[in-house]
Amino acid sequence: MPLFVTKKAMIACAHETGVVILGAEQTYVTVEGTPILIKPDPAGKTIVGCSNANPPVGIKPCTRTQRVLSGTSGFININGKAVCLEPVTGLTDGTPPGAVPYNVKTPGQNFVNGSG
Repeated sequence: MPLFVTKKAMIACAHETGVVILGAEQTYVTVEGTPILIKPDPAGKTIVGCSNANPPVGIKPCTRTQRVLSGTSGFININGKAVCLEPVTGLTDGTPPGAVPYNVKTPGQNFVNGSG
């Protein structure tokens, strides 16, 4: 079963160098004192360090996450919002537009899992 994703997770753009600065919409359900992420937590966040940049040719680095496309639980929710699971993913604003995903590299905890 996929692991729950917490605020301590490492989520990065597909270029591997851009790291998502996470926040948590809810703070009352935690794993080891760290809030569990719920949809839409990974969306609308800042990405720092993306190396995909070449300004003269118009290649834009990933700087923001966009909406969550998949990877949330269809069964487990907190306050009516789906829990983010380890395969949570969406797109970034980087070049090429609408084609660069963000993905979980580490979920931020290793023992609480749930159903997709």
